[in-house]
Amino acid sequence: MSRHIYVINPNSLDSVTQRIDRALDPLRRPGGPEIHCVTTEKGPPGVQTQEDVDRAGLLVGEKIIECEAAAARQGGQASAFVIACFSDPGLFCAREKTRVPVFGIAESGFLSAMSYGLKVGVISILAGSIPRHWREIASKGVTDRLAADLPIGLGVEALETSPDARKRLIDTGRTLVEEHGADVLLLGCAGMTDFRAMLEDEVQRPVIDPTLAATVMALGHTLLANPA
Repeated sequence: MSRHIYVINPNSLDSVTQRIDRALDPLRRPGGPEIHCVTTEKGPPGVQTQEDVDRAGLLVGEKIIECEAAAARQGGQASAFVIACFSDPGLFCAREKTRVPVFGIAESGFLSAMSYGLKVGVISILAGSIPRHWREIASKGVTDRLAADLPIGLGVEALETSPDARKRLIDTGRTLVEEHGADVLLLGCAGMTDFRAMLEDEVQRPVIDPTLAATVMALGHTLLANPA
């Protein structure tokens, strides 16, 4: 039976889904689990407010049901899901919708980042995102591992259209390292995936792409639960 990992982009931007899909290519292997990146067509264009999070969360649950049906039509089964938004919209609701693991990228990304250093610096899109991130980190009891969470002042769509997105990411990354003592940086938006390698070169610190981190966890679970 074929195994399918679904990476769900809770916003409606296909361009973000395509960037995520490219970033996950190194995880695809012949005969291995299939990794699908899917867009939530009815989702907001960017999950940037609590209203966006609440709306997207309900849609993620619906998308999980759709994906499980799609896997079954192919004679396979969904082995894991990844919610590719740093607000982890609908994470707990999604876990009630399916019997397989659901990985939120904020939760998975922070867990991965803590393996690289003592203090984690988060690069967020907008200042309004930060209180949600703090609630997530506090709920895990790891606020003492957070160096700081700083915004670049660009929304999801602007990440690919703004001419100074690269500079803002570098400046924010350096501030987290030089002024806040971050040992490792964590990208606070799935749409930042294209900047990971560049930023790591510029700041000379590990930079964690949370979607990649979550998908690695999903892949590990799938391989161990269904050994060849």
